[in-house]
Amino acid sequence: MTDKPLVAITGASSGIGAATARAFAKDGHPLLLMARRRDRMEELDLPNAHLAEVDVRDRDAVAAAVTAAEERFGPTDVMFANAGIARLGNLFRQDPAEWDESIDINAKGVMNSIHPVMNGMKERRRGTIFMMSSIAGRKIYPDHTVYCGTKFFVHAISESLRAQLAPHDVRVVVLSPGIIETEVLDHVTDPDTLANYRANKQRIEGGISADHVAEMILFAYRMPQNVLIQEMVVTPTRQEY
Repeated sequence: MTDKPLVAITGASSGIGAATARAFAKDGHPLLLMARRRDRMEELDLPNAHLAEVDVRDRDAVAAAVTAAEERFGPTDVMFANAGIARLGNLFRQDPAEWDESIDINAKGVMNSIHPVMNGMKERRRGTIFMMSSIAGRKIYPDHTVYCGTKFFVHAISESLRAQLAPHDVRVVVLSPGIIETEVLDHVTDPDTLANYRANKQRIEGGISADHVAEMILFAYRMPQNVLIQEMVVTPTRQEY
């Protein structure tokens, strides 16, 4: 066991979620790891980790996972609302079912993730919520229409939530990465969009490691509770926009 507080992460089976889980585990924190792929979370083999096979679209399942982990490790001090999907594609050809999936996971899923922890943090006057947005939540990109919309939503929700939690000493941090080496392209079904994305990624000689983002998250968390890094924007140096 550990005397450090609980860190909860959605989308913990790969990419930035998995990297952040490793970083906080190394720092001695107990973990609540939530994702649809339990086998991938098991492969991380992290100590003091409560694993929950959860789809963030299921509000009750997220809440149940938080309750179970808090019974083991105490109150959640960090919620990383990280789970997301990038269904990029030409808006005029894209199946609207992909719009629904993007909105349900990237927007509603974020709300489902913060819902079971925000009141407790407010009452305890302590906690940090990390909200996974994207540089696509600050700018628009070709074939990113609905994805951009969901990430702009995350920015708006974060600004409002921050204003309401700030008087209670609870921090809200927005993460806005550019091109990171993750499995994001696995969700792109439009061949032209996929080809263009890959070409741009090759042009800038690839994305950066998810481990770098995890290091940034841990750095922001380690700041005193009265110090808030409101937004962290990170891209490869060669990513111009």
